[in-house]
Amino acid sequence: MNRGAVNRIIPFSSVDGPGNRTAIFLQGCNLNCLYCHNPETINQCSDCGRCVETCPAEALKHQAGKVQWNEESCTHCHECLKTCNLNSTPRVKFMTVEEILEELKKLQAFISGITVSGGECTLQIPFLVELFREIKKLGLSIYVDTNASVPLWKEKEFLSLVDQFMVDLKSIDSEEHKMLTGVDCDVVLENIKHLAIRDQLYEIRTVIVPEVLDNQRNVEQTSKLIATLNPDIRYKLIKYRSLGVRGDLINTSSPTDEEMKRLGEVAYSNGCHQVILI
Repeated sequence: MNRGAVNRIIPFSSVDGPGNRTAIFLQGCNLNCLYCHNPETINQCSDCGRCVETCPAEALKHQAGKVQWNEESCTHCHECLKTCNLNSTPRVKFMTVEEILEELKKLQAFISGITVSGGECTLQIPFLVELFREIKKLGLSIYVDTNASVPLWKEKEFLSLVDQFMVDLKSIDSEEHKMLTGVDCDVVLENIKHLAIRDQLYEIRTVIVPEVLDNQRNVEQTSKLIATLNPDIRYKLIKYRSLGVRGDLINTSSPTDEEMKRLGEVAYSNGCHQVILI
C-alpha cells in the first residue's frame, strides 16, 4: 500500500494559501538551503537511536532496528531534533491516503482546502496523485507549496489535480541559487513559466537574506518576470529570521523594515500588483 512520509499536519492555517486551510507537510527535501528554517524536514531518519537516549519523556524506543515514536507520550520538547545530526526527525508518520482522508473529513466543514508542503512534497508525486484524486471528491481546493526543482511540466495528471502552486524561488541567479541550495534554478524558472501559462501560479516568494544574497537583483529581476507573466501573481517578500536555522551554515542578520519596504516599492514599480511583506 502506498504511504506518504508526513512530517506533520496543521489542521487550521491562514498563511498557507487563501482561506482557512489544512496544511500537510511531507518529509524529505532535495535541496539543502543555507537558511532552511525547518532543517528537520530534509532527510529521513536513519534509525541510529541517538534521539532515544536524549528523549526526556521516553516517547522514543529502539525496537527491531527501528526508532518507534509514541505520540501520546511525546511532550514536543524537540530534544530529538537537537540530537539528530542528519537533519531529520523520528516523529515522521508513514500514512496511507485513507488515513489522511480520515483526518480531513473531521475538518471538512471548517476548511476551504488543503495545502501540501514540506520538505519538498513533489518528491512524493505518485502518493500525492492518489491523495488528490480523493480530496477532489470532498470538494476541497488543492494548493501545493514547492521549491519547483522537479520538472512538473512532465507530471500531467498531477498538474490536472492541483488548483494552484506557491513557488519558493530561492534566487533568480543560477550561480547564487547553486551556492545557496546545491543546485541551479533552471528547472525552477521553467516550472514558473509553465505554471503561469496554465494560470496555476498563485504566489512566488523571495526570502531577503542580507550579506548572503543579492537581494536587490533578486527582487528587481523576479518582479519583472512576474509582471511579464501575470502581474496579478502574488509576490511575497519574506524577511530572513534566524529562528530554526543552522547557525553553523549561515551567520547574518534580519533586514530592516525600511529595507523591506524599499524592496517592496521596487517590486511595485516593476509592475507587480500584489506585493506582500512579511
